[in-house]
Amino acid sequence: MQNAEIPRKHNARLTANAKVLRKNMTEEERRLWYCFLREYPVRFYRQKVLGQYIADFYCAKAGLIVELDGSQHYQSAGQIHDAKRTLFLQKYHCTVLRIPNNEVNRNFRGVCEWIDLQVKTALAEMMTTLQSPIGDSSPYTGEPRGID
Repeated sequence: MQNAEIPRKHNARLTANAKVLRKNMTEEERRLWYCFLREYPVRFYRQKVLGQYIADFYCAKAGLIVELDGSQHYQSAGQIHDAKRTLFLQKYHCTVLRIPNNEVNRNFRGVCEWIDLQVKTALAEMMTTLQSPIGDSSPYTGEPRGID
């Protein structure tokens, strides 16, 4: 299924806030961006304005949003906000991957491998959906580079 287009009305406040967040990323966000996502073969954006929210990392081609969650996300107000945000983004056929900050610190390679698997799976599903049931269509064989 093709991803529905997320509304991108210009929101000066959110755009300015996204720029500040890009300059002041958390240690975990910096590590994931500079050591993995920035050079990933399928493009990711960092601190991307999507509708009324700012996603930590967004891959439009795969319809994936990666959110790194600090301790505030595990308090009831944070969980309610995250649930509303996830529902909004799912309306546009996006998958939200929530990763605790401490997991980035403890198991960085595993986090990167999981994101890589999610991207490959999403792209393969899109290619399967786009294939014609008639005629000779080959399955998706793209291989995004993982970490070594």
